[in-house]
Amino acid sequence: MSSWWSRIKSGLARTARLFDVRNWFGKKVDQDLLDDLEARLIQADVGVKATARILDEVRAEFAGKTADDSLVDFLKARLVVLLETDEAGKAAPTATKPEPDSPLVILVAGINGAGKTTSIAKLSKRFVGEGKSVVLAACDTFRAAAADQLGIWAERIGADLVRGNEGADPASVAHDACQRAISRKADVLIVDTAGRLHTQEHLMREIEKIRNVIARKIPGAPHECLLVLDGTIGQNALKQAEVFTKTLTCTGVILTKLDGTAKGGIVIPIRRQLGLPVKYVGMGEGVDDFYPFDSKEFVEAMIGS
Repeated sequence: MSSWWSRIKSGLARTARLFDVRNWFGKKVDQDLLDDLEARLIQADVGVKATARILDEVRAEFAGKTADDSLVDFLKARLVVLLETDEAGKAAPTATKPEPDSPLVILVAGINGAGKTTSIAKLSKRFVGEGKSVVLAACDTFRAAAADQLGIWAERIGADLVRGNEGADPASVAHDACQRAISRKADVLIVDTAGRLHTQEHLMREIEKIRNVIARKIPGAPHECLLVLDGTIGQNALKQAEVFTKTLTCTGVILTKLDGTAKGGIVIPIRRQLGLPVKYVGMGEGVDDFYPFDSKEFVEAMIGS
């Protein structure tokens, strides 16, 4: 078994216990069983629309039959399908490729407490492990602790850090980081951003300013914009995301803290309602507890067997 599978299975154990699918085996697929399935899907934060669709499909396929492995396999297959497209049937947005001899630029957004700085460290570690040189831009200048934390991680994993003084213009730090990445011919530039309450409009404008500075310094950048969401807060994560996506053209989500929640189903409304794929999941505090998202394995671990 892959380390991803072992970790994700362990991390989603609470969600799998919520479903407890074998409890249905031998029972008739009637309204009582469908009501039970509905309650479990909602508790796992699969979302109202997705739950209604799944119930309709299960009812059409299994009404009056006896629940067994085929019902579980069908449920898993339908959940995977829901993770492949959004509600409009569109494919996921994709990152753009940097021009030759230019760094890959990744802008990372999300509110404080979601695990943004740690996720940046984990993502950087993956790139460094692939033999790539990484520059980190500490553009959350409102919190000295954020830059300090990023500096500690940068030293540990072998990345280069660009930071400014506390309260400095975040866009100026982004400018300097772009210059550093270009001059040192870095492979990757990852840009942290301020993460105070997502309802504060001036912070959204600040992030937009950072993005515009990056675009002027490095044509076509940022090539990827990842939104960090805390998996433990369920539907509230969607509300946060909606505000950020009004300002930023996001290409994907980093979903954190999934090892501490029974709300693993939140990946589905994120994909369906926001139109954003979950690209990475964080399953712990360690720098290596970070994995590319695999929809089939995720659903397998989420539903159990």
